[in-house]
Amino acid sequence: MRPMGLFAPRAWLTRVLGLVAASAAQLAAAQGLPMAEPEALGVSSERLARVEALIDAAIANEEIAGAVALIARHGRVAYLQPFGMADIDDGEPMQADTIFRIASMTKPVTSLAVMMLHEEGHFLLDDPVSRFIPELGNPRVLTADDGSVDAISARGEITIQQLLTHTSGISYGFNGDAGRRATIAQLYRDAGISDGLSQTEGRIADLSKRLGSVPLLFEPGTEYAYGLSVDVLGHLVEVVSGMMLAEFFEQRIFAPLAMHDTHFYLDAPDVERLASVYVPDDRGGLRELADDETIEAGYLVYSGSYHFKGPRTYYSGGAGLVSTASDYARLLQMFLNGGELDGVRLLSPTTVELMTRNGIGELSVGPGRKFGLGFAVVEDPGRAGVPGSPGTYYWGGFFNTRFFVDPGEGLIGIFLSQRYPRDAGRLRDRFINVAYQAIVD
Repeated sequence: MRPMGLFAPRAWLTRVLGLVAASAAQLAAAQGLPMAEPEALGVSSERLARVEALIDAAIANEEIAGAVALIARHGRVAYLQPFGMADIDDGEPMQADTIFRIASMTKPVTSLAVMMLHEEGHFLLDDPVSRFIPELGNPRVLTADDGSVDAISARGEITIQQLLTHTSGISYGFNGDAGRRATIAQLYRDAGISDGLSQTEGRIADLSKRLGSVPLLFEPGTEYAYGLSVDVLGHLVEVVSGMMLAEFFEQRIFAPLAMHDTHFYLDAPDVERLASVYVPDDRGGLRELADDETIEAGYLVYSGSYHFKGPRTYYSGGAGLVSTASDYARLLQMFLNGGELDGVRLLSPTTVELMTRNGIGELSVGPGRKFGLGFAVVEDPGRAGVPGSPGTYYWGGFFNTRFFVDPGEGLIGIFLSQRYPRDAGRLRDRFINVAYQAIVD
């Protein structure tokens, strides 16, 4: 049995949260979607208590330090609740408007920006990206699994659609476990390619130049491999729009959607609202990742402070944003509404439909699962072994975050916590199951 620590006395923590939750939820709700009684949305208050039990147990077991959970249906929030601590060492409880590193939940925002420009007629999805980023022209493809760096010319160019669907042949360095992937990971390291999870010098345009100097993992369009493709799309947005990615996001997406807490980099006092990152300690519990600490494990490099310490010039379209549950719910509701929220239209319904259907053909990201233009898509819930409707789309982030949108149920779920590696108990996936079981109509 582990010695009792800061996680054990849940009674006092519950009392503290009881004092802050109401005001924090009111603040976050004012910034986010309107709230409603769960029963008015076909959701059971009694069954929503299972969400609390699930997350409280994970906190008591030191799987996470804290979390924020949000469930919305038919455009209104049925459940918005903070749990545990945002910063244990400083004694700061989690609040509904706590800011989180959302990492790869940045990708749908960048994909949205790309599709907004696509709707304006700037390019076709099957256009080669080299039309706008010449450094990525004439790609080469790695040919061997034995660690050699032999490469041949690719049969075709990388298209914008292949970048959106992660079928471009561009990988992540931290995916380099064996064979070709390990070779690519070493080449990425040698070229100074950042995965966007730590302090990074320069600008996102530098990434395209470096990626253009190394081979692809496979022939474009022939496989699925999650990677830096969406960071390249961030550079594409800059080239096509003539704006820095942060500027485009703020002016064209965040301000129109009233997402006031979503940024690449934070200034004081918002840094005080940023939850701490936790990593496993040597006794089976958690410890806080220090601001001056960078973790290097194999080809993986990450820190918890790159959003407020460092050069602040590298806008990672794949991993760079911070946000709140209420802010991100507004983004997801816009997609669920077919591209519009509160009278602001960013996309047409036909474009949203295109983004959320299978874009990878016979390829797969898992049983019953495909990938669209920015999201994974549950094509067959039975094969995937998950509740919900065909066409549900979702994704998550490096620091243990997750969202899903079910158009058939009009349902949105968001789970935000901050730890790496992600909890072994798959809490964020179990949250999805518990969210669905609360629907009773």
